[in-house]
Amino acid sequence: MSTARILVVEDEAVLRLTFRQFLEAEGHALYTAGDYDEAIKHLADVPIDIIVTDILLPGRTGVDLLRTVQDRDLGATVIMITGEPNADTAAEAVRLGAFDYLAKPVTGNELKRVVRLALDRRALARDRDRFAARMEVYRRELEAIFNSVNDGIIMVDDDMRVRHINRAARRILGVEEDEADQGNACSLLGDAMEPACLAMKETLDKRKSTPEIRVEAHLPRTGEKVLTITTRPIDDDALGDSSALLILRDITKLTRLEERLRDRHHYQNMVGKSPPMREVFQLIENVAPAHSTVLICGESGTGKELVAAALHYAGARANGPFVKVNCAALAEEILESELFGHVKGAFTGAVRDRVGRFEAANGGTILLDEIADIPMRTQLRLLRVLQEREFERVGDTAPVTVDVRIIASSNRDLRARIASGEFREDLYYRLNVIRIELPPLRERAEDIPLLVDYLCTKFNEIFRKEIKGLAPETMEYVMNYPWWGNVRELENSLERAFAVCHGPVIMPEHLPPEVINPAEARPHPNMGATPRRTRETHLNRAQLLQVLRETDWNIAKSARLLGVARNTLYQKIKAMDIQRPAN
Repeated sequence: MSTARILVVEDEAVLRLTFRQFLEAEGHALYTAGDYDEAIKHLADVPIDIIVTDILLPGRTGVDLLRTVQDRDLGATVIMITGEPNADTAAEAVRLGAFDYLAKPVTGNELKRVVRLALDRRALARDRDRFAARMEVYRRELEAIFNSVNDGIIMVDDDMRVRHINRAARRILGVEEDEADQGNACSLLGDAMEPACLAMKETLDKRKSTPEIRVEAHLPRTGEKVLTITTRPIDDDALGDSSALLILRDITKLTRLEERLRDRHHYQNMVGKSPPMREVFQLIENVAPAHSTVLICGESGTGKELVAAALHYAGARANGPFVKVNCAALAEEILESELFGHVKGAFTGAVRDRVGRFEAANGGTILLDEIADIPMRTQLRLLRVLQEREFERVGDTAPVTVDVRIIASSNRDLRARIASGEFREDLYYRLNVIRIELPPLRERAEDIPLLVDYLCTKFNEIFRKEIKGLAPETMEYVMNYPWWGNVRELENSLERAFAVCHGPVIMPEHLPPEVINPAEARPHPNMGATPRRTRETHLNRAQLLQVLRETDWNIAKSARLLGVARNTLYQKIKAMDIQRPAN
């Protein structure tokens, strides 16, 4: 049996002593008082569990004591005793919160019984409070988890009313918490999200999950979104009915990136046909989930920035910022301020504090484009960021810590820069954790016809023309040109051709002069002269037969895919004695 600290308040000394003996026999700690004032002194000195008080006391009454206990929230359980019981007094005592009401004479057994009941109730109340406290902690932890996930989660009851909606779902839909509370889920999602509403209804009706579906919708408050949607049933007797979860994943950024890569390079389709680029795409896929520093090397126009974007948006930092810095475009005197920020008064013109690019990229990725051009002093500071992930703003001494994935790119030979003393070797090895080499277009000539087809479609839309493509002799010039500017130069050349062409196909005269006469064009400064390359020297019988079968022996289409003139293809077919099979 549990024991308690009990205060007996009784003006008759004999009764005080009797009650004391009764309760001390039960192992309780007893305190006694003869009136209200003495009782208040005890309450100020000792935390009392139970008060046994006579209603009729000298001066202020036991009811006054009960009121004081309640007003001060002392937490004591009060048992009232009186020698003149009546219904009004009892009702007043109970109304004010007394646990029980006993009439004199009070027997020892009766007093002990009521005290035991009071202690049991206090124990139950403590257990209830502890349980409520634990449940509140549990609720807060679940709410924190619920709101910390990146996926949007909406819980609905069997009437499609919203029970809970997390922060990510509110962000995706652009609604405030009070707007979503207890509202109808279909109304909240809107007409554009009808597939999600239908999926939830199916889950509630059939009590089974639905497979992931992809929805492109224009949401009234957040605009165009690409989402994946799944639903899950919840069966819990504690809820009193059946419920379901709708899980929304916003893949808009990733989808737009894929579209951008496809639009610029036909990612995994056009460019992905050549072995060098397939290797690059596989490396991107493998490296994207990691947080390692990446160095992207390749000539201008090969797509280094697109690869950096793919690494960011396909990785764990996709929801963080993607910050790009062109190191070659910034003067030495402002580069450190741009990268690391500065404080007010750090230099002339620094009229306020400024956050640098590294700090702006916190939680995401920073691309340091043309890293070879940063000065030696900045290289030293960058080395510290790579080693310790911290730096100081210009003019400040307080360190700033960041969580940033660093991607660097260069179209220059960093080892040659090291040899000439223009680039730190230790910085190079810090940057060169994972290296991605982008091949120049001249080394993947099989991609050129596919790039040309795509760019023709693109420029037809831009120029509002219906040009069918390149004439065979034009394609041969395109295939033979070394493309020192890579895909960017090819795109610019075709844009120029579309601008000046007014016929159904692009002829050689529509191309820039250097494409027609590459020997007269100035080569890339880091390359020297590049010999003309043609596809025809690489064609073999098996390749020709495969392409001819794929095109159903359409000579014009086959020549375009192979990147040769039709006359050249006819000559090859004849020289290799290739015969079209009889139907």
